[in-house]
Amino acid sequence: MPAPIKHPGRGTTSNAAGRFERFTTDVTDDGWDLPEDLPPLRTEVRDEVARSLISYNKSPDLPFDRSINPYRGCEHGCVYCFARPSHAYLGLSPGLDFETRLIARPNAADILRRELSARSYKVATMALGTNTDPYQPVEKSRRITRHCLQVLSDFQHPAAIVTKGTMIERDLDILAPMARKGLVRVGISVTTLDPDLSRRMEPRAPSPRRRLAVIQHLSEAGIPVRIMTSPVVSGLTDHELESLLEAGRQAGADAASWIMLRLPREVSDLWKDWLQQHQAGRADKIMARLREMHGGKEYDPRWGHRMRGEGTYAEMIAHRFDAAVKRLGLATHTPALRCDLFRRPPQAGDQLTLF
Repeated sequence: MPAPIKHPGRGTTSNAAGRFERFTTDVTDDGWDLPEDLPPLRTEVRDEVARSLISYNKSPDLPFDRSINPYRGCEHGCVYCFARPSHAYLGLSPGLDFETRLIARPNAADILRRELSARSYKVATMALGTNTDPYQPVEKSRRITRHCLQVLSDFQHPAAIVTKGTMIERDLDILAPMARKGLVRVGISVTTLDPDLSRRMEPRAPSPRRRLAVIQHLSEAGIPVRIMTSPVVSGLTDHELESLLEAGRQAGADAASWIMLRLPREVSDLWKDWLQQHQAGRADKIMARLREMHGGKEYDPRWGHRMRGEGTYAEMIAHRFDAAVKRLGLATHTPALRCDLFRRPPQAGDQLTLF
């Protein structure tokens, strides 16, 4: 079996077929033992004409019941990303395909405007960034997230955004006025303060220092920001929990949250491969601790368990987090965003009123 082919700047070396595919392909040694220079693995973006945009959920683990995702796949390439298995529904691999073969939805803003305009629509906070990052690098040229954000602003619709991307700073002209009306909150995910570990684990995401600067810039613009210390990785990043919260507080965050590492479906094998390449000496301990929190399994999808795990170690992390946020004055529950300002703006073809 040949050694895994490493692609600089990518989170995984695997491109195993998704679970719905009948056939798989494998890299095999041709026996010639001749070095070959492989072409760089470039990002490919395809367009998808969206028929609908708002996704609804009834998960008791989530603080929102609806979300929008301008993109499928994410170039940040975070090896641990729980959204990777969603690429299998497209006939693509949750491995390298997830971070190199992206799907953009260029008509997303138009569909969003149509769905918000429906007479049956009932307003509640809209989440962005729940599956893939709305401010990943492709957003610089495509601007789909910005167009969707402008629609939400036009409707005075509340929005909660989660991102690692610095591109969100470009949209301060939309976000700041929304924040003054109580219509927006942002969560910035910071997994580690170690730039080397971050580069290997989240190869195309901004550095930890840069993400903390984003928190500062948003906070200075009057936008409430939560630092998300997620995922917490036992035996790898867990010792940084208090330092992450302190750094977020110093940067201007007013709230905090945490989630334990999750390894659904194909993510488990991708993560274990990554550990063997980058943290071989800690791999067994990290996986043993993870199984300990999930009843001997690598992942437990039950509501109420999948985000935090259970047992002594999970309880210890929860206690450490609670003590730190109390000491730092960080909130864990924030005021609800305003829904009473929602209105359907005038559109072409509307009947004019007499008064």
